[in-house]
Amino acid sequence: MTITGNASTGQPAGGNVLPPRQVTETGDLEAELIALETDVAQTAPISVVPDVEAAPEQGQKPAKRWWRRRPDWRDILATATFVAVALYLTAPLWFNLDHQLRDDPQDQAFFEWMMAHGARVLTDGAYPFFSDRMNYPDGVNMMANTSVLAISLPMTPVTLLFGPHVAFNLFLTLALALTGIAWYFVLSRVFVSSRLAAWVGALFATFAPSMISHAGGHPNIVSQFLVPLIIWRTLRLRQPGRAVRNGLIMAALLIWQAFINLEVLFMTAVGLGVFCLIMAIVRRKTHPGETKRFLRGLAVAGTVTLAVLAYPLSVQFFGPQSYHGLPQFVRNFGADLASFTAYSSHSVAGNEVIAERLAQNPAEENAFFGWGLVILFVGLIVWMRRSAAVLSLGFLALIFAAMSLGPRIFLNGINTGIPGIWSVLHSVPVLNSAVPTRWAMAIAPVVGILLALGVQRAIDLVRVQPAARGPVRVAMITAVAMALVPLVPVQLKTAPMAPTPEFVTSGAWQQYVDDNHTVVTLPLPDSGYPDPLRWTATTGQDMRIAGAYALLPNQNPLNPSDRTALFSPPWRPTSGLMASIRQGNPIPEINDTRREMTLADLRYWKAAVIVLTPQLRDTEMLRAMTGLLGFQPTWTGGAWVWDVRHLVDDPNAVLTGPDIG
Repeated sequence: MTITGNASTGQPAGGNVLPPRQVTETGDLEAELIALETDVAQTAPISVVPDVEAAPEQGQKPAKRWWRRRPDWRDILATATFVAVALYLTAPLWFNLDHQLRDDPQDQAFFEWMMAHGARVLTDGAYPFFSDRMNYPDGVNMMANTSVLAISLPMTPVTLLFGPHVAFNLFLTLALALTGIAWYFVLSRVFVSSRLAAWVGALFATFAPSMISHAGGHPNIVSQFLVPLIIWRTLRLRQPGRAVRNGLIMAALLIWQAFINLEVLFMTAVGLGVFCLIMAIVRRKTHPGETKRFLRGLAVAGTVTLAVLAYPLSVQFFGPQSYHGLPQFVRNFGADLASFTAYSSHSVAGNEVIAERLAQNPAEENAFFGWGLVILFVGLIVWMRRSAAVLSLGFLALIFAAMSLGPRIFLNGINTGIPGIWSVLHSVPVLNSAVPTRWAMAIAPVVGILLALGVQRAIDLVRVQPAARGPVRVAMITAVAMALVPLVPVQLKTAPMAPTPEFVTSGAWQQYVDDNHTVVTLPLPDSGYPDPLRWTATTGQDMRIAGAYALLPNQNPLNPSDRTALFSPPWRPTSGLMASIRQGNPIPEINDTRREMTLADLRYWKAAVIVLTPQLRDTEMLRAMTGLLGFQPTWTGGAWVWDVRHLVDDPNAVLTGPDIG
């Protein structure tokens, strides 16, 4: 292949030549896409994507495909690095199996429940896209609740052998390790030739502050090991004569990612769409026909993906317990403008007080890059500004940053009153199910790629100008260290979790509950009390519970058309009463009207037993439920248990008693 300005040997007229570079899958790297020329001498350009048009030069041995190359000691060392860091970050969970994540225990309990659901799909043949194991009798739409079936199904042996709690820990650890390994191999085999450059870029893309933030409870979001593969295969869609093959590979990756996390897939699609559109415009004259080849491959990928996902997506958007958009307060979650230059509480330089002011919660610290990285990012853009690809990546990062600010721009916790671009987008279908602050999370892969390209250019500059080796190395190490060292992540924080009562673990609950009855816990599970999800997961979801912590549609009788999501089932008198008592409110008057409402709720839930474990304000809840039912519970297996089958199953049963103030 002849590179613009160079002969087929790769030597520019009258200029220095870089040492021969590692070739990619199809031969020479495509110089026209990105030319990162040094300021000292004209050199052979560095490419960001593999050439899909070129064949090996005549007389040269065809290059091996990158996945067939035997890894050397540097690849093994890099892989070990990502595994070691992932184990270090999650070590508190492994060394303390009776602990849970401190910042987001409700989502950990939710995903443990999801791991049990995946195992139940394989062992019991349960329907994968809907479950009545919680929120009975309405159930939960699994596709609308991040079912992670692509993880829970293959991890079924771990769940069955060691339980959903251990399966969750392994899920989270592997999510981080595999994401780093995937980024490293794609960067080192496709984007840059230096393994060091690839390692630096992959480290940031994997362990950026936003990733560690979501590791505190969202393993589905940090499971981004398919993202670099999707990026690589998207760029390969330009390859001539292989539209079907490349389209099918792309479709397989998209379908796989859809059953891990659709939000990450959507952000990846938006980013790739913007990048590819810009590059198509830039390259339309120099690479005629490339856009048509790309669109043919994309059509194959899109057709297959939509065909496979049509039914699951129809269940998600139109099936039972589907919802239309997230709650309004979640759609207002935006990244504080000051958070971009601040440090996350999950970083060594972080401050929890500052982070708490700038983020909605510790799991959503998405934009904490710090001043050092912001300056380095701008410097890399300026240094490599002759590359259309680099400028496109910079523009993409700005778009993500603007979208992450939410409907109203906040600065240091203060609403400036200035509308953000999300004020126009937050009501658009599909977009209304996205959390705006998480768009800042999508900046991390962009920065990772730019870091890899920047380190690669510095290494090439040293090769071209040996006299500048010392200053260039010092400048590179200093700049990268000043930007990244303050962002070094700290271990995930954990706290002791309430043990599952013996009433559940011993199987004593089975004496009361059959296929026609459920367990009702006090209080019913919600975001503040997710423990019952862990109980039913421990039983392999044999135990069915009322209430839920999940995204469920609003059921407002005053506005039946309102189906925005709630994080718990719609309010009922008994669940609302117990939640109010647990929050510290006084016990209201217990009268026959309240008793009648309680009995109606128990019949709606088809309750067999009511269970109360020792916890905050348990005495008050015990007193209130005893006053409602008119009889005392029994202490069984570490829990107070009311057997209410005689009330629920007898249509003539009533609850009456004296008014209790």
